[in-house]
Amino acid sequence: MSTYFPKQGEIVRKWYVVDASGQTLGRLATRVASILTGKNNPRYTPFLDTGDHVVVINAGKVRLTGLKAESKVYHRYTGYPGGLRSEEFIKRFERKPEAVVEDAIVGMLPHTKLGRAMAGKLKVYRGDKHPHQAQKPETMALAGGGR
Repeated sequence: MSTYFPKQGEIVRKWYVVDASGQTLGRLATRVASILTGKNNPRYTPFLDTGDHVVVINAGKVRLTGLKAESKVYHRYTGYPGGLRSEEFIKRFERKPEAVVEDAIVGMLPHTKLGRAMAGKLKVYRGDKHPHQAQKPETMALAGGGR
């Protein structure tokens, strides 16, 4: 019995809108990452990009549990000696909440060319407005929302 593989023309991508207000950052990220990889699709194939497009709105209203908001630090390296730059979560979240949510989601995708293609289907916005109405996105309620 041979395994079925979807052809390039058979992969139909949907658009979903996910409201992040009141959601926990990590739980939101895992659910969105599974949609981007296509694991909610019956035609999921690990080595093909079968995922859907996801628009995350209200990224500024996402929350962290416990003491993570006070202790979490983002690091990046410029490439020069002594070029380690660090930024606390609270400062980065005030400045760019979209980047915080996007980094959490993209970090859960594969770190390959396929993962970069999946990350290209993610759009994150601070407020509840987005410019993707022409794609007729479906609203997706993630199970187990904020408490």
